[in-house]
Parts: sequence; C-alpha cells; structure tokens
Amino acid sequence: MALKSKDIYRSAKIRSLILLVVGLSLVASGCRVTYSFSGVNTGKAQTVSVQYFQNRASLVQPGLSQVLTDALIDKCKSQTKLSIVNGTGDVNFDGEIADYSTKPLTVSADFKAAMNRFTISVKVKYTNSLEPDLSFEQTFSHYEDYDSNLDLSAVEQDLSSKILDLIVEDIFNQAFVNW
Repeated sequence: MALKSKDIYRSAKIRSLILLVVGLSLVASGCRVTYSFSGVNTGKAQTVSVQYFQNRASLVQPGLSQVLTDALIDKCKSQTKLSIVNGTGDVNFDGEIADYSTKPLTVSADFKAAMNRFTISVKVKYTNSLEPDLSFEQTFSHYEDYDSNLDLSAVEQDLSSKILDLIVEDIFNQAFVNW
C-alpha cells in the first residue's frame, strides 16, 4: 500500500509541474518583450522614416546632408528590426544641419592660433506617433580639434566623418536606448 501512495504522490507532483509549465507558457506567450541585448527599445513601432536633413549652416559642405541622412538610415537598419519607409513611419526623424564651422581654440605665444576646433551641430525633431511622450526636439553637437598648421581641407573629411558618427550615435541613443 505504501508503494501505491508514493506513486500517487509522484503522479500528482508531475501533473502539477506540467500544469505549472503549461500555465506559464500561456502567460508568457501573451506578453511581448521588446528588450534586446544592445539596449535598443523600439516599443510598439514597426516602421521608421528619416527625412532628408537640409544643410542650413553658414558654411555648406556639399554632400554632407546626404551622408548624415544615409548614416542615420543605416544605423536604424543595422540596430533595429524596424522597416524603413518613405513618408512618415511610426517613428520619424526630421531636422537640419545647423552649424558647420571651424574656430581658433588656443593661441600661441606669437598670437597665432595653435589649435582649431571643427564643429558640426544637427537639430533633430524625433516624432514617435505611437508613444508621443518619447518624442523630442534637440540639437546634437560634436567637435574635433586639429593643428592650426593644417589646412581644414586636409583634415575635413576625416574629422567630419568622426563627428557625424558620434552625432548619429547620440541621435539613435536618444530615440531608442532608454537607460
């Protein structure tokens, strides 16, 4: 008789465990988790659009608008599962290049600039139509310093590439990485 009660107990325990696993599976399948290991959170959004960033800086570098726009599109493609759409998506980036300049940073003993600072600033309007409280308007700016003995044209492409990478990273993080 003791053997039968042990078997009944074991059988009841197995049934309870199976019911628990099935129940948890049903609950979990009804939940949607949007976390990723990269920290990116796109919420309920399925689509993203990136409007062309006009260059409204006093010094206009040809092609910079397209490079910035393409870099932001590429970042969204590579770091999210959002579909890129023309027009307006669930989330939308719009903006302009507001500043593209170089200025003397330090002065040497003979009153000549020893270092120059090259700066790019981008005004961004991010609209999240599904979660409007996540929308923002902000200016993102970065700079790189370079030796004043160098002509800007000699270092401009390398510096602008570095700066744009940082700006695109900042824009993306502000929109999708909610630490």
